[in-house]
Amino acid sequence: MENREVQLSDIVKGVAASFDSSFPANWWSNVLEHLSGRKIFYVLLALSGLIVFAAAMAGLDALNIGHRVAYGVTREIPWGLLIATYIFFVVTSTGLCIVSSIGHVFGLESFMPIAKRSVFLAIVTILAGFSVIFFEIENPFRMAIYNVISPNLSSNIWWMGTLYGAYLVFMIIEYAFLLIGNHRFAMYAGLMGLIAGISAHSNLGAIFGALHARPFWYGPFMPIYFIASAMMSGAAAIIFFTYLGYKLNGEMLDAPMERALEVVGKVAALMISILLFFEIWKVITGLDGGPSEVATMKAILAGPYAINFLGFEITIGMVIPFILFLRSRFRNIGMMFAASMLMLVGIFMMRYDIVVVGQIVPSYYELGVNEYSHLMVYHPSFHEIMITAGGMGIAAMTFLLGERVFRGHKSEIH
Repeated sequence: MENREVQLSDIVKGVAASFDSSFPANWWSNVLEHLSGRKIFYVLLALSGLIVFAAAMAGLDALNIGHRVAYGVTREIPWGLLIATYIFFVVTSTGLCIVSSIGHVFGLESFMPIAKRSVFLAIVTILAGFSVIFFEIENPFRMAIYNVISPNLSSNIWWMGTLYGAYLVFMIIEYAFLLIGNHRFAMYAGLMGLIAGISAHSNLGAIFGALHARPFWYGPFMPIYFIASAMMSGAAAIIFFTYLGYKLNGEMLDAPMERALEVVGKVAALMISILLFFEIWKVITGLDGGPSEVATMKAILAGPYAINFLGFEITIGMVIPFILFLRSRFRNIGMMFAASMLMLVGIFMMRYDIVVVGQIVPSYYELGVNEYSHLMVYHPSFHEIMITAGGMGIAAMTFLLGERVFRGHKSEIH
C-alpha cells in the first residue's frame, strides 16, 4: 500500500514539475492574437461557422420531424450518408493517431514535428464524427445512458462506441501533456490512445465483417482493411492540414517539418499500394462468388456505382495520388498537398461505397423473390447532406481555431 502511495506521489510530482507556469499567460496571449489575424482566416472561419449553424438547424429539424421523413434511408437500406461520414471521420482520426504515434510514442525522430498537430486533428476529427452520428441516432441521449447502465458485451457496436470514448479521453490527455511539455506522460497517454483506437477501429471493421447476410462485407479481413485504410487516411490528413496550417500562418516549412512530411508521404504511398492490392483481390473474389457478390461487383464495375468506385475511389483517391507522390519524389510539398487532397476526396467516396454498396443487393436476391430481384436504390436527403456538411464545417472551424490559439502547434521537439 505504501509503495502504491509513493508511486502515485511521484507521478503527481512529475506532472507538477513538468508544468510550465507561464503556459496559461502564453495561451491567453495567443488567443488575443486573433485580433491581428489575416483576412483569409476570418473569411474561412465565418464560412465554416455558417455551415455548422445551418447544419445544426437541419439536424434539429430532422430530430423533430423524424428520421423516416427527414432521411433517405429505408428498411432495406438503413445505413446511409451519415454512417459513411461518421466512418470517414473516425477512420481519419484513428489514422492520425497511428501515424503520429510512430514518432512521439515509438521514438522515430523523423515523425516528431507532426506530433502536436496530428494529435489535435485526431481529437477534432473524432468530435466531428460524433457530431454527425449524434443526429443519425434517433435517441442519442438514451443510447449514452444505456451504454453505461446496460452494456452488451457481445456487441461489436457497444465495444466500438465504448472504446472510441476511451480513445477520445486518452487523446485529450495526451495533447494536454504535449502542451505543457511533458513528453513522458504524453507518450504513455498516446500509447493508451493508440491501443484504444486500434481496438475500436478493428471492432468497427468487425461490425461489417461479421455480417453473414452481406457478402460484400463479410470476411475476416475487414478489420485489417479498415486499419490499413485508416493509416492511408491519416497520412493524407497530416500532409493536407500541415500544408494548410503553414499557409494560413504565413510561414515557410522548416527542414525538420519537410523531412517529416517526406516520410509521411512515403507512408501514404505505401498504404495506397496495400489498399490497391486489397481492392483488386476484393473484385476478383467477388466476381468468383455467389449471385449476390457478382451482382455487387457488377454494380461497382459497370453499374450505377462505377463512377464512385472506378472514378473517385480508385482513380482520384489512389492511382493519381500515387503517381503524384512518385513524381514529387516526396520533396515537392505542393504536389504532395494536391495528392493528399485528392486522396481525402477518394477516401470519403470509399466510405460511402462500402456502406451503401454493401446494402444494395437484397438479402432475398438469391431466392428468386420477385420483389427483391433488383438492386435497391438510395439517395441522400437534404438533411443528410446538410449534416454531413456540418461535420466538415466543425472539422474546418476547429482546425482554424487550433492553428491560431496554439500557434501552429509548435513544440521543442519540432
